[in-house]
Amino acid sequence: MYEMTTYPSPLGHITLACEGDCLAGLWLEGQKYYGAGILKEAKENSASAIFRDTKEWLDRYFAGRKPIPSELPLAPAGSDFRQAVWHILCEIPYGKVITYGDIAKKMAAQMNIKSMSAQAVGGAVGHNPISIIIPCHRVVGTNGSLTGYAGGIDKKQKLLTLESGGNR
Repeated sequence: MYEMTTYPSPLGHITLACEGDCLAGLWLEGQKYYGAGILKEAKENSASAIFRDTKEWLDRYFAGRKPIPSELPLAPAGSDFRQAVWHILCEIPYGKVITYGDIAKKMAAQMNIKSMSAQAVGGAVGHNPISIIIPCHRVVGTNGSLTGYAGGIDKKQKLLTLESGGNR
């Protein structure tokens, strides 16, 4: 059974969802794919330990510290392909960005195939159900443009600026 709560952030309210002891979702208000089908069956429970830990992680993040995704037990629902893309996202360092094409090359190498579609990678990045913690906002277009963030380009810009110490 899924449980949910909210977190007031500098970007607006964030909705958190968990299943058992693992974080299953984190969505910005108004985000594309908000709730990803999870919230329809979720019950409110702000006392969950994973929510306490996630809120503490987010407090540190918005204070400009650099907590890492592996500090939390994450359980995003998705295909093996999406899981592999999300794993790559978790390896992008603070203050750095990567292109969809770069991720596609990494995925092709992992799958031992000649090439991978950047559009397929974009679909996986866009459906990331645990935004901010799984840092899909660190993925940019080929020319470095801020494209394709389900939470909105303005929020992507704010997250990247926060992570770079205000230098983006």
